[in-house]
Amino acid sequence: MTTEPADRAALLERYRSGMTDLEDALAGITEADLDRPQPAAEWTARQVVHHLADSESMASIRLRRLIAEDDPVIHGYDEPEWARRLHYDRPIEASMAVVAAVRAASLQLLESLTPAEWARTGTHTESGSYSVDRWLEIYAGHTHDHADQIRRATRGQA
Repeated sequence: MTTEPADRAALLERYRSGMTDLEDALAGITEADLDRPQPAAEWTARQVVHHLADSESMASIRLRRLIAEDDPVIHGYDEPEWARRLHYDRPIEASMAVVAAVRAASLQLLESLTPAEWARTGTHTESGSYSVDRWLEIYAGHTHDHADQIRRATRGQA
């Protein structure tokens, strides 16, 4: 399924504003806020930031593989295991820089795609057919969703 150009423009704008929303969610946050325990094993705000850095890095590679390779296989990954093994208790500054840089580079790439490049597809190991448009649908709101999660976490809400 191909996204209509007007819908794609709205998704690109949502993707573009994700970093600002994340920065707003973290404005004035304290170390205690970053590490506030969450009910039901939800991630802390600090863990969410590290997840975003890893997820955006993975998303960047997925996007590039969809564009540069013919019918690539896009692999899923075990997010909780990455959180456990990749020391999500560390400072967030480097991860914030990763999110900002990767999103800026991916946005620049997305804005330069031709119609034929937007139509490229691969196969995701967990969800099947996976297109550049589907990639944008997923990642346009991803940072916003996690910014909301950070806001809830810093208020001690699930």
